[in-house]
Amino acid sequence: MRFILLALIPFFVNAQSKPQPNAAEIKLGLKKLNFLGSVLYVAAHPDDENTRAITYFANERLAATAYLSMTRGDGGQNLIGPEIRDELGLIRTQELLAARRLDGGQQFFTRANDFGFSKSADETFAIWGKDQILEDVVRIYRQFQPDVIITRFPPDERAGHGHHTASAVLAQEAFDAAASKDRFTKQLSEYSTWQVKRLYTNTGRWWNQSINENTPGVLTLNVGGYSALLGTSYSELAAISRSQHKSQGFGSRGTRGDQLEFLEFVKGEEAKKDVFENVNTSWTRVKGGEKVQTLVNKVIVEYNEEKPEASVPVLIQIKQQIIALEKSVWRDRKLEEVNQLLQACLGLYLEATADHFWATPGNIVSVSIELLNRSTLPVSIKKLSATALKYDSTLNTNLLSGKTLNVKVKHDVESTVPYSSPYWLQEEHSIGTFTIPDEKLVGKPESDPAIQFTADVEIEGQVVSLVIPLIYKNVDPVKGELNRAVEVVPPVFVNLAESVIIFATDAPRQVQVVVKSSGKEKVQGNVNLRLPNGWRSEPASVAFELSKLGEEQTKSFTVYPAIEEGKFTLEAYAVINNKLYDKELKIIAYDHIPTQTILQKSDAALIRINLKKEGNTIGYIKGAGDDVPSALRNMGYEVWEMKDEEITEENLKRLDAVVLGIRAINTNNRLQFAMPALLDYVKNGGTLVMQYNTNFGYETDVFSPYPITLSRDRVTEEDALVTILKPEHPLLNYPNKISSTDFNDWVQERGLYFPNKWDAQFDALLSMNDKGEQPKEGSLLVANYGEGKYIYTGLSFFRELPEGVPGAYKLFANLVSGGKVKEAEPTLNVKGKKKSGNGRN
Repeated sequence: MRFILLALIPFFVNAQSKPQPNAAEIKLGLKKLNFLGSVLYVAAHPDDENTRAITYFANERLAATAYLSMTRGDGGQNLIGPEIRDELGLIRTQELLAARRLDGGQQFFTRANDFGFSKSADETFAIWGKDQILEDVVRIYRQFQPDVIITRFPPDERAGHGHHTASAVLAQEAFDAAASKDRFTKQLSEYSTWQVKRLYTNTGRWWNQSINENTPGVLTLNVGGYSALLGTSYSELAAISRSQHKSQGFGSRGTRGDQLEFLEFVKGEEAKKDVFENVNTSWTRVKGGEKVQTLVNKVIVEYNEEKPEASVPVLIQIKQQIIALEKSVWRDRKLEEVNQLLQACLGLYLEATADHFWATPGNIVSVSIELLNRSTLPVSIKKLSATALKYDSTLNTNLLSGKTLNVKVKHDVESTVPYSSPYWLQEEHSIGTFTIPDEKLVGKPESDPAIQFTADVEIEGQVVSLVIPLIYKNVDPVKGELNRAVEVVPPVFVNLAESVIIFATDAPRQVQVVVKSSGKEKVQGNVNLRLPNGWRSEPASVAFELSKLGEEQTKSFTVYPAIEEGKFTLEAYAVINNKLYDKELKIIAYDHIPTQTILQKSDAALIRINLKKEGNTIGYIKGAGDDVPSALRNMGYEVWEMKDEEITEENLKRLDAVVLGIRAINTNNRLQFAMPALLDYVKNGGTLVMQYNTNFGYETDVFSPYPITLSRDRVTEEDALVTILKPEHPLLNYPNKISSTDFNDWVQERGLYFPNKWDAQFDALLSMNDKGEQPKEGSLLVANYGEGKYIYTGLSFFRELPEGVPGAYKLFANLVSGGKVKEAEPTLNVKGKKKSGNGRN
């Protein structure tokens, strides 16, 4: 008899860094076998989940616990680097998985794309497509079959974000739809209908602070308990889990003692004292489960922490009893738990490592497989196989206690194996939803390993199939042993050196393409550019030859633009033996998540505009992280990315302008010491451009020469009407003439965290608003200070410039050229006094 042993389930808290759970974690897993109840937490984004509640349900109640996030957080801001949109969504996906490995939950997603801040559920549904995302939520309900649903937000405007509100609306509608045979009938060939017992809102936050344990219809959870097996309180563990959301700056402090959470009844059968009231959480909820219950009680009572292998015979009996049950979600779920406990109790170590982290279809991959039985029980390895390598070998070898069995494998990667890349990013997608042709993938947090082995292991007369992902390992002198997944990739990557290329005149520009080898085999071919009509390159094609793994060559083309202005697309590709390869390689590497690889079509935006600039050298002071320095270099500036200690009076004199990165005053605690020098720089004739900051968590209150108050005002509609308040203002006329057409084709939003109060010394240049709202005038403020100019802008240049929005380039060029603008004579009002502009006190 065969069954699949999957990767370690989440209750093994350190599953990624320490595959072998300790004796206490095994004990917790045995106890978990005895509880057949499930909870699904539902919200909109990574970091919306309540890790305290998830930790409590997974580790104290021992329920099957999961978090359904509608989106992957693609539209948020990034505090740890320049990645935004799809790349940020990938980071936040992995941060969620890191959190779940700690708090014990599982993770689900829908196809919804986080398109940025939304002010209403109606807008959200119009962009997502309500029925499509509801279908996804119903699919996950039917797959996971939760007894209890808990939403993070209420289904109305109190949720504070259209996505938040939409997540609660969908959760409630799916409550009924999942139970109906008439809704989303295509799913019923794979899943049965499912009726959730009850739905609650995790209330008591900002929308309902008066809620307490004495409020009718509210259940109170004390999630601050202490687990002796884990050696921590649930709230302490939850803080570590939440702190994995590093890209959002959600590091959290652990708490101890009583910690209350409140659940407000919404739908289904109301519970009086406990969320699992009238839910059969014992083995009797499964027909024939009474025999399993007896055996589980036995294995828990007899468990020997110093000899976990002694539990294996009873676990084998439990497995046999579970297999005999009718197919159900609990049969499959508990069988998976038993299988993992068997591996844990035996101390089985199974690892497959390759000699590199890239493998290419049709080429040989060398693999070392290490198999070790760390128990005294007889275990034998019957067979090893890997579909991706078309490898299948019968071994029939005993794994002697403490004796490592090493197996070497050298096989070609099957030519049909797809390239490794996040499954939801493999197709072009809309602003609202990802394109996922295979609906069976919907809900999965990440792609399956590209190459994995199956080891058929015999334990107590039973054959168990263990899945072993293929990894690459290396040793860093400081960090020690590191590993990453082996990925299947094309033989060459074709990366354009720039993602946006500005043609400010009809003069040609050099375009560079980096061709990089991913394999050991020698490859040669030609690299080419695909250009829009009217454009040409010299040469048309360039030969390359790469002889070793990782070798790269940079090939240059002289590209001649067309006369017509606008935004166009350039594509790069290589041809090897008449086969085309057009994938660029993007690697995202941070210490707190596994290394991520994205393979997408190699292209760049060609921007043909009459762009003018003044000055040569720009100082850039980093904030949360953005790609504005690259955009400035693309305009033709030399950019000095200044370290804190380099922000001195003498150094600033060398600069034509200084730009502060997004959220600089929120994230850089050294700015409080640098701001006096920066403001003196302005006073002495310099130009300072400060990009948006949030209206909380300032590292310094002194960031402007005149009073200014930041707010949460934002304009989220990227096509919102923009009114130019001061069309004659020099910054809107020199060196580029700015008109309303320069606000066409913006992406995601106009801007965020605009000031809502400012000193009369400021001129407000623009007005804009979302539909149905009052105009907001704080997106671009300019003030003369001494001989220089201070500019504060909440416009989302950090999104527009990397996307190659022509008007954003023209306007930003004007801002950094501000110090070169000749001031017009001040206008006089009828009393002969100088006007103060559109400022307000």
